[in-house]
Amino acid sequence: MVHIYNSLTRKNEAFTPIVPGKVRLYVCGMTVYDYCHLGHARVMVVFDMVARYLRARGFATTYIRNITDIDDKIIKRARENGESIDALTARFIQAMNEDAAALGVLPPDSEPRATAYMPQILDMIGKLVERGFAYQAKNNDVYYRVRKFPSYGALSGKTLDELKIGARVEVGEDKDDPLDFVLWKSAKPGEPQWDSSWGAGRPGWHIECSAMSTACLGNHFDIHGGGMDLKFPHHENEIAQSEASTGEKFANAWMHVGFVRLNEEKMSKSLGNFFTVREVLKKFDPEVVRYFILGSHYRSPLDYSDENLQGAKEALTRLNLALNELPAAARETPGAAAYEERFYAAMDDDFNTPGAMAVLFELARDINRLREQSLAAAAPLGATLRRLGGILGLLQRPPRVFLRGGASDGLTDVQIEDLIGRRKQARQHKNWAESDRIRDELNAQGVILEDQGGQTTWRRR
Repeated sequence: MVHIYNSLTRKNEAFTPIVPGKVRLYVCGMTVYDYCHLGHARVMVVFDMVARYLRARGFATTYIRNITDIDDKIIKRARENGESIDALTARFIQAMNEDAAALGVLPPDSEPRATAYMPQILDMIGKLVERGFAYQAKNNDVYYRVRKFPSYGALSGKTLDELKIGARVEVGEDKDDPLDFVLWKSAKPGEPQWDSSWGAGRPGWHIECSAMSTACLGNHFDIHGGGMDLKFPHHENEIAQSEASTGEKFANAWMHVGFVRLNEEKMSKSLGNFFTVREVLKKFDPEVVRYFILGSHYRSPLDYSDENLQGAKEALTRLNLALNELPAAARETPGAAAYEERFYAAMDDDFNTPGAMAVLFELARDINRLREQSLAAAAPLGATLRRLGGILGLLQRPPRVFLRGGASDGLTDVQIEDLIGRRKQARQHKNWAESDRIRDELNAQGVILEDQGGQTTWRRR
């Protein structure tokens, strides 16, 4: 049985879907005003892994990941760039999708955009006002009454007294209580606006996700996820809004992905200490980046460094070397069930990808032992390694493609093949000095040769 660490209860709990055999999963996605950084990539890759695994476990999984396409940051960036909001968001949605595809992230089942759910947003705010959970202030903004929701703070573990100490009223706000948060912002000159019962304006950020998630998955669904930075106040506010407006429990399980850190400090745009996915992919193969992300448990901090990514590359190289040149197997070996059992046991324990990857390396070790007999003898276990790796979104390309990818310091594939051909001729003529010279030349250019069974294969370092 799958167990998930529930951020709400702070316990590792057996997962039982609301509807047997079906999972409804909602994840807070990107606010599209800039390129994705590695923290965003981690959220996309982790929940792609979660959806893949739940499906592998036989659950019919509906995965929703939203897009925030109207927000203070978007308005500010469009103004700074001198471009329309539609042009800005379209450009960065396309960039986000390109980055996700490069990292092997499958498209979610639906990707709702906030601007397309304005009727649902307005309906939810209306219900909150009717039920006394929200009010229109003198500045015409609509606010949520935090103190009216008894369990506010349950997700984050914060008390109202603690929150009151740090609460403040921003310039232009007119709240009844500093803890209250905005649901509807009255129209300002030059900003997008929609008509409402409270006058023209636009939604606050938090209400967007409540409206989109309940519209797509129903008032009560199985799993809600996002980055650790969203736990408070975003997800806390989502719970308060959603449950007060529907009268039902919002989400059964809450999953939060740990921070990506640079020099032990959270990587974020606000701190300016971030690397975009595009910058990282200029230096490392996308599958290496995916492996790096999944190599740590999703809830733990992930420390970014070139050294750690290089370590991920070396580990992934070992797996691909085990698979390299293996013929297709007619069937997997009966012994594969033992590896699969250990793989699933790790993944069932709150998606323990490091434990699952350890099983992949057990497979690689045993494949290499069988390779000494023959490639055919190793092929059935190779099929198991590919299949289990595929559940994590890894090892789906031909090993040769991975092993020959990456920077080559100037040598093209054609030039490498030409040098290997010349070396083969030198060996046929027993010109061992020339053969060694060519091997050394290739090695100096980052190309490693492997001679086996009368054949020479190569890969880039």
